[in-house]
Amino acid sequence: MQSESMRPFVHVNVAMSADGKISTRERRQVRISGPADFSRVDRIKAECDAVMVGIGTVLADDPSLTVKSPELRAMRIARGMPEHPVRIVVDSRARTPPGASILHKGDGSRIIACSEQADPANVAELGRHATVLVAGRDRVDLARLFSLLYDQGIRKVMVEGGGTLIAALFVEGLVDELTCYVGNMIIGGRDAPTLADGPGLVAPETLVRLSLSRAEPLDEGVLLSWRVHREQ
Repeated sequence: MQSESMRPFVHVNVAMSADGKISTRERRQVRISGPADFSRVDRIKAECDAVMVGIGTVLADDPSLTVKSPELRAMRIARGMPEHPVRIVVDSRARTPPGASILHKGDGSRIIACSEQADPANVAELGRHATVLVAGRDRVDLARLFSLLYDQGIRKVMVEGGGTLIAALFVEGLVDELTCYVGNMIIGGRDAPTLADGPGLVAPETLVRLSLSRAEPLDEGVLLSWRVHREQ
């Protein structure tokens, strides 16, 4: 068993509007980026061992999290990797619908991460389609989850949302890299989801600091790449 300090590299990738929103206030998915960014995201996904989302993203968008490009899928197979990365849902109460696309589209492994408070009947049903990992009493203990993923050989995880999960990962110091595509639109709305939702950090000493590593025009927006600043 590895120490809990051992965890995968975590790359958060999001697309947001110019005013920082990742969807509308009704949680409806918006096409923020374009073809070049879609290809970039597909390549990142193909280079990772796993792709992770929160339950809110599953309920709102029903993603499959598969690699779309046949060439990239072939590249993974040539490297001795599964055709698609492991798909992971952080779902404290085991609310993932049994018919969700993430459980059925594309070959490969799935993981549902839940807490001890999850409904046993839901856990049993989801266990027919995925490996269920229990980590945490009331909600998923993310540090513990990443330790378990590391033990299973997962070394690089791409996180695609949503804002609640991403915020929790930043608060717990579990993010290494952030890539953010900023699109040419305003969505607006105080209740529209942002890149990092939740209660937020209010004390200056607790704010998450980033180091910009790249900025470039892409499609009709701009791509920003950041590394999370670590205190020496």
